[in-house]
Amino acid sequence: MRYLVTGGAGFVGSHVALALIEHGHHVTILDNLSTGHRAAIPTGAQFHEVDLLDTNRLNTILANGPWDGVLHFAALSLVGASMATPYHYLRQNMLTSLNLIEGCVRYNVPRFLFSSTAALFNNQGNTPLSEDSPINPGSPYGESKFLIERALNWAERIHGLRYGCLRYFNAAGADAKGRLGEDHQPETHLIPLALDSALGRRPPLKLFGNDYPTPDGTCIRDYVHVSDLAEAHILTLNRLDTGSVTYNLGTGQGFSNLNILKAIETVTGRELPWDWAPRREGDPAILVTDPTRIRTELGWQPRYTKIEDIIETAFRWRLAHPNGYRGL
Repeated sequence: MRYLVTGGAGFVGSHVALALIEHGHHVTILDNLSTGHRAAIPTGAQFHEVDLLDTNRLNTILANGPWDGVLHFAALSLVGASMATPYHYLRQNMLTSLNLIEGCVRYNVPRFLFSSTAALFNNQGNTPLSEDSPINPGSPYGESKFLIERALNWAERIHGLRYGCLRYFNAAGADAKGRLGEDHQPETHLIPLALDSALGRRPPLKLFGNDYPTPDGTCIRDYVHVSDLAEAHILTLNRLDTGSVTYNLGTGQGFSNLNILKAIETVTGRELPWDWAPRREGDPAILVTDPTRIRTELGWQPRYTKIEDIIETAFRWRLAHPNGYRGL
């Protein structure tokens, strides 16, 4: 099948594009390379450097169909930055997504898979989050993703566009064969930051907040391996033949920030230098999902269920790529 992947030069998008190619599909990637990397584009994928705000170029590409589906990963995605520039995040993420959704309707694309987020939730308790848990975004970033989910709902009701909303919890790790990894500029994710601090490539890690209502006072998160996420996308694409779906993607296990630091030291065999920093605005205390729905309906079973195994793949990639994708 022919799939169009926006943001396919980014972390999750590149891993999903690689999985599609390995399943025998034809993949075309759209990315403006503002945060993605040309070196992350998998071998075999066609590539167009294009911004989704450029509706003329976007529609020209969509008109070159037929497309069996569009997978949408392109977005601004930093919680902290969205708190500093809320209207920029809301405007950018909404406009680019609406341009894409409208184009898919215009050119009769039958399936749309959306990269959503656990940031839709603002959980303060210990109950795992299901797809039916109350939506209460704690940041403009999360709000922008929720608004896009609602736009897709109307695209289905009015135009029949079948969609899947995949709400990631914390994507982590790297391709087991070392072909792809995580490289953000700036990096804000805990595992790559901690790995680089342990390797002496950056100053001691700053851990945001020690007064959350959790057992050790630090945030608790559900980490899911990026290749397991990719497999969930493949399964969901097939499911869209029978209607739209929404799934939470995580392992159902919660790890505190201090748990992660200990696991980093176990995997690397190095002492991790770190210190406390004030809370980061917009961070919920606990984000852990109940993945029952996707496991029951699609048979999805994450292969990486131990946090050390997830970290190990990220560690190997960072050892092999001390400068990330730069210079490749």
